[in-house]
Amino acid sequence: MEQITLGDVTITRVWEYFGPVEMTPDTFFPDSPKEVWNDGATWLTPHFLDSGTNIVNSAIQTWLLRSAGKTMLVDTGVGNHKDRPYAPVWNRLETGFLANLARAGVAPEDVDIVINTHLHVDHVGWNTYLNGRQWIPTFPNATYLMPKDDFDFWNPENDHKPLLGRGNQNVFEDSVAPVHQAGQTLLWENSHQIDADLRLDTAPGHTPGSSVLTLTSGTDRAVFVGDMLHSPVQILEPDSNSCFCQDPAGARATRRKVLGWAADNNALVIPAHLGGHGAAEVAREGDKFAIKGWAPFAPYTEQA
Repeated sequence: MEQITLGDVTITRVWEYFGPVEMTPDTFFPDSPKEVWNDGATWLTPHFLDSGTNIVNSAIQTWLLRSAGKTMLVDTGVGNHKDRPYAPVWNRLETGFLANLARAGVAPEDVDIVINTHLHVDHVGWNTYLNGRQWIPTFPNATYLMPKDDFDFWNPENDHKPLLGRGNQNVFEDSVAPVHQAGQTLLWENSHQIDADLRLDTAPGHTPGSSVLTLTSGTDRAVFVGDMLHSPVQILEPDSNSCFCQDPAGARATRRKVLGWAADNNALVIPAHLGGHGAAEVAREGDKFAIKGWAPFAPYTEQA
């Protein structure tokens, strides 16, 4: 199953990549307790951890939403043909993402809204594609919603010093600027109401402009959290950041706030990169959280 319906919103998972990201848990989540990985080995493998290599597995996927007559994409993955010299896992990928999108019934010109939860390398790649020697918007009729704080932070003209170092090199130039120059971006601040069921809010920490997308439709609730979570371990251990969090204290505060809201409102938590069933319902457990149940999406069965 690759599609669920919450209230009046249909959600489809569109696959780009699933497999190793060349980092052990110690590297990816340096402040996470080692015992949670050891104790959880049976449920973490194979969807979140390769037991043979002790390398974290991750998914790159786009969430396709159909809401209020609009077709929307939440995050656009890595993209093809892109030079990523300091992010070798994503360097010059060749995937069938657009074919997978077509199998979900969507052509590029059908997309009305693209939502970039933040502007890291693996969230904006399919914003553009290579046409000859020029990067042009992949979705010619879409408005691209980008958090202004992230747009300003990653703009090389502003000379910020990201924790990611050179890991995001070329990303603004080939995946963000061409869309902005084409007049297709809407740079929003604080919050942005998309329609009656969908709202964007800033949720800083992972990056200065990281955001979450909240779905409230009928009695159903969900929250698309981008990189607030990379692993279900961070539900059990909400103070455990990834090594990519620009503001560690802010990332912890955001994670606790959003997970608390999700637990209190029976909301499905939908991160960008979970393999397996892709999303989970959570419950409070003391001052931490537990996984109450998984979404009904079918786990990926192959890597690449």
